[in-house]
Amino acid sequence: MPDATVATATIRPEEAAHFAALARDWWDPKGTSAMLHRLNPVRLAFLREAVDLHWGGDVESVKPLAGKTALDVGCGAGLLCEPLARLGAAVTGVDAAAENIEAARHHAAGSGLAIDYRHGELAALGLGQFDLVTCLEVLEHVADKQAFVAGLAKHLAPDGLMVLSTPNRTPQSRLLLVGAAEALGAVPRGTHHWDDFATPEELRELLAEAELTMGEPRGIAWSPLQGMHLSGDLALNYIVTATRP
Repeated sequence: MPDATVATATIRPEEAAHFAALARDWWDPKGTSAMLHRLNPVRLAFLREAVDLHWGGDVESVKPLAGKTALDVGCGAGLLCEPLARLGAAVTGVDAAAENIEAARHHAAGSGLAIDYRHGELAALGLGQFDLVTCLEVLEHVADKQAFVAGLAKHLAPDGLMVLSTPNRTPQSRLLLVGAAEALGAVPRGTHHWDDFATPEELRELLAEAELTMGEPRGIAWSPLQGMHLSGDLALNYIVTATRP
């Protein structure tokens, strides 16, 4: 039986409540999660390349994750889970907000996708290990980053691949991701807390403590001409892989 202290170590109730309130229109590309809809193709491009490199698969395959299991932690209403399922994975999605899981199940059913959605603290769910573990734009919202990353690592299979993304804690991210984005309504107020952002160096250390090796981070940047795109500029947001050494 999971230790009760561990099982409640990472969820911040106020953060879960904030995102639960957004569950109803999570799948609306013009709604409160519009920024995630713009981010998703960029994150998926990185993830697809990482999957092909890690497992040496056929880059032309439409189902590179066939026969593999995937766990998405902090899945929201399933914006990443559904593409992972379409790429062939047997997907499990976990979120702190019951409202998000309800919305995720409803949308997956309408899309004809069999995804195992779970609500609650990861450590309390009794899940096993997975070939692919993803955790995108979640790290800033947890109460204990070290415990959270260690929990992710426990669910990664020995030859598995982990993909994480998170805002970087820089002057630029304070100005644009928190100040401008919330002031202009690009993201709901209260979504970001700059002090909770993690630098690549901090994330590398957290992963090392969990006995994982971090790959080279790629920036997720924005420009008027390209919109959201992968970049060498890590100032705002970045995405990385992690594997067992």
